[in-house]
Amino acid sequence: MSSVEQRIYELREQLDRHNHAYYVNNAPEISDYEYDMLMKELEKLETENPEFDDPLSPTHRVGSDITKGFEQVVHQHPMLSLGNTYSVEEVDDWVRRCNDLLGNSSGLKSVPIVGEMKFDGTSISLIYEKGRLVRAVTRGDGEKGDDVTENVKTIRSIPLKLRGEGYPDKFEIRGEIVLPWKAFDRLNEERAFNEEPLFANPRNAAAGTLKMQNSSIVSRRGLDAYFYYLISDQLPCDNHYDNMLRAKEWGFKVSSLMTLMNSIEEVDEFIRRLDIERKELPVATDGLVFKVNNLRQQLNLGYTSKSPRWAIAYKFAAERALTRLRFVSFEVGRMGIVTPVANLEPVLLSGTIVKRASLHNEDIVKTLGIHEHDMLYVEKGGEIIPKITGVDTAARENDAAPVRFVTLCPDCGTALIRIPGEAAWQCPNKYGCRPQLIGRLEHFVGRHAMDIEGVGEENAALLYDAGLVKDIADFYTLKASDLEALERVGPRTAQRILEGVEASKSVPFDRVVYSLSIPFVGETVARKLARGVGDIDTLLAMSREELVAIDDIGPKIADAVIEYFCVHSNRTIVERLREAGVQMEMPEEDKSGHSDILAGKTIVISGVFSLHSREEYKEMIEKNGGKNSGSISKKTSFVLAGDNMGPAKLEKARSLGVPVIDESAFLEMIGK
Repeated sequence: MSSVEQRIYELREQLDRHNHAYYVNNAPEISDYEYDMLMKELEKLETENPEFDDPLSPTHRVGSDITKGFEQVVHQHPMLSLGNTYSVEEVDDWVRRCNDLLGNSSGLKSVPIVGEMKFDGTSISLIYEKGRLVRAVTRGDGEKGDDVTENVKTIRSIPLKLRGEGYPDKFEIRGEIVLPWKAFDRLNEERAFNEEPLFANPRNAAAGTLKMQNSSIVSRRGLDAYFYYLISDQLPCDNHYDNMLRAKEWGFKVSSLMTLMNSIEEVDEFIRRLDIERKELPVATDGLVFKVNNLRQQLNLGYTSKSPRWAIAYKFAAERALTRLRFVSFEVGRMGIVTPVANLEPVLLSGTIVKRASLHNEDIVKTLGIHEHDMLYVEKGGEIIPKITGVDTAARENDAAPVRFVTLCPDCGTALIRIPGEAAWQCPNKYGCRPQLIGRLEHFVGRHAMDIEGVGEENAALLYDAGLVKDIADFYTLKASDLEALERVGPRTAQRILEGVEASKSVPFDRVVYSLSIPFVGETVARKLARGVGDIDTLLAMSREELVAIDDIGPKIADAVIEYFCVHSNRTIVERLREAGVQMEMPEEDKSGHSDILAGKTIVISGVFSLHSREEYKEMIEKNGGKNSGSISKKTSFVLAGDNMGPAKLEKARSLGVPVIDESAFLEMIGK
């Protein structure tokens, strides 16, 4: 094998791996720039050496994000990727080519160009018929994607029924689903508090959220959407710019930064201006898109096998800085996971001072090859979380030793254990390690748990170190005099804490279960457990087999629950919470109406209902042992259909032989 053929093979292997990490796992391992440079190198080698061409090469495909569990839909018009560049000069060359090919023949001095923001999210195609949303499909592999209509319907900025008039009877509009910075920050704060892996950037969070099976969780995450292209046989205007203005009138969110330009100078100024203004936007962006405005001219320019010739993407380079590593600290979380953190010489990056960056786990430390006092490359780019991306080995001190992962807990000195099948190391001293104990106190008072105001990270540590709160049940023995005696806690703060403690006694049982810090029991699992058992006494007495029988409770969770309640001190805490007046059973209105009538059945809800809301029907299905699903498949037991059920779903149900029932029949089925 020649050196050229060997390099082509290596590049294909690398790009296939990175495609899988990006599109399937939503966990990219390299930056967009590094990926694009690998792709450009492969394209060049394949062009120069056509004898080594392969129809399965990454250069012949658009990456796939298809996830099992969603119905796959073929796009009526393929969703191709755009050719992209990091060079202003290459954008200028593209404009000149468009002028050479189109300008003279059209009699124009310059072909009108539209400039737009390139939002950093996940692509979506929406189909509207007679002013109503009928289908939402992800880009997938460009030829077909996943039907995520039910999840998209939860995004409040997407119109379900159009405003105004003049829209085609049927059309497709394409855009980007994004997670705004504020929602992203809030989501990662919650995940950090629950010791769940953080999303690297809003793009990954948006893509992961859109593919969730539970549309109610999607609704709570605060996704947004911007739209940038309209397709129909009955478009209102003959140019892209005016069509998008009309789409805005119909209720679609179209960026106000979209600009119509008539010269290379205007294009260059647009790039300079937006490179500054984008940093103030409420959502992540990673570049700009330029399109020929006239639709007939777009048709004349046509397409390559992968992308339209009438558009190009200009991508901003990721912001990168080089700074010295001061030291690596090792921090222990609520569940005992030990995380290495790079403490850096302060450096300005994307408008903020960066002093710390997580190194996540031992494997990443080894992969980066970090030594003491190394000069490290820190990036943010489209990411708000600083990330260490490399080491300047040329600047390394001669006697610098490699950073070693600790073998003992940095707080209590207990020997660490490696979690089987994972990269994480854990301190097993659950009930004697200070940061774990304080972390559980913080979790208990959190907004999604018992929601006790006035007790943040600092006050939790203060209360623990003062001996006032050693475990979560101690919150219910606090007195105003004890609190006011503490440094930084005045009468007003003390009163707010005590009022929060009292109010927490009415927090529902499912949130109480979540607040206990049982391993692997997050909000959703806690809700399933609480509804499945009804009260704490039943939960305490359940066997592994009984727990696994509850919907979505697997052996790993069941074992964690049993192990938690086998610890005498945990049972004592539960009894003390009960004595304090904390809710230890589901309310009667939640317990009533539970049955196994729908056990083992998977049900799809579609259409508009008159007797109950969709959410009420979903709750009825869960209460009666059934499982909600957003898409019809062979596993669907039946469709609960209201008025205006989508024709595609109806046809899908008929083709698979899935029964379709109305709400009256459903209510009779469950005895209502």
